[in-house]
Amino acid sequence: MGIQEQDVRQALAAVIDPNTGQDFVSTKQLRNLRIDGGDVSFDVELGYPAASQVPALRQALIAAVRGVSGVGNVSVNVSTRVIAHAVQRGVPLMPNVKNIIAVASGKGGVGKSTTAANLALALAAEGARVGVLDADIHGPSQPMMLGISGRPESVDDKSMEPLSNHGVQANSIGFLIDPDQAVIWRGPMVVQALDQLLRQTNWRDLDYLVIDLPPGTGDIQLSLSQRVPLTGAVIVTTPQDIALADARKAVAMFEKVGVPILGLVENMAVHVCSNCGHVEHIFGADGGKRYAAEKGIDYLGALPLALSIREQADSGRPTVVAEPDGEIAAIYKAMARQVAVRIAARSKDFSSKFPSITISRDT
Repeated sequence: MGIQEQDVRQALAAVIDPNTGQDFVSTKQLRNLRIDGGDVSFDVELGYPAASQVPALRQALIAAVRGVSGVGNVSVNVSTRVIAHAVQRGVPLMPNVKNIIAVASGKGGVGKSTTAANLALALAAEGARVGVLDADIHGPSQPMMLGISGRPESVDDKSMEPLSNHGVQANSIGFLIDPDQAVIWRGPMVVQALDQLLRQTNWRDLDYLVIDLPPGTGDIQLSLSQRVPLTGAVIVTTPQDIALADARKAVAMFEKVGVPILGLVENMAVHVCSNCGHVEHIFGADGGKRYAAEKGIDYLGALPLALSIREQADSGRPTVVAEPDGEIAAIYKAMARQVAVRIAARSKDFSSKFPSITISRDT
């Protein structure tokens, strides 16, 4: 008797996705299963990027199938397909951008921009097409952090081409003004400028657009949260009580406008002396972790207060690029995968499936 498809499926159902805790059979991620004599071939389609985990995943899948009696050669193709997911009610999605992630903090100085840059680079390193929009009009820092200079080109005098480096596309007011020039604009002008940067940039088929929001929860942040189709938000804080008090405000703002919180990043959680190895919690211990548990928010993880993170960001080569195989880059990649997995688990966007309805009046 030949190999039974049921036996192969049963064997594959024992392989658990480390990112979701589920198998690939019940979630219908197993595709194109073929059995030809003793040869077995199939595809597994992930809804999130995880390039660094694919080799180990392939080995686990192959080992599971080879445990079935009679199996010879096993061919496995693991791919990723990121789709668009639902956003705030009444806010239309953008063309060429599937998912938008807001990176926010209630206050400045907690490492939000550094975290946004490294999360974007981590998503790209894991195999996604990623863009970064620097929404901090008054203090744009992404040009320096991403090591990008110059001005965006315009082919049609109506839209801008994004600049790129390290495998990510980017746009920022910092590309359009002189480095020493101060942007002295009131709220409505800032919102309009951000809207133009977002919608008049020819983003090229992005799986994720990471928006580095300005700190705070004022009119600018609220307007952006209501007008930009956000798939979700990542909150960055330190363990310090003062930072957490403002992080709570950021969470409350997103909740009011119907934007889901994808998780919380606890930055500058611990300092390890580079000379003696002494561990010190300069900003307090586990404050962000406790708040996430109290609020029911996913805790994405903690990052150390490390000189290298600051130096690498200032040099235009953030940690994920500067030390891609290092311990801190691994933390950023784990956080990025968690964010992508949480997005993949959310409701799909079906707006493109429905025809638009036009009501006309006969005269």
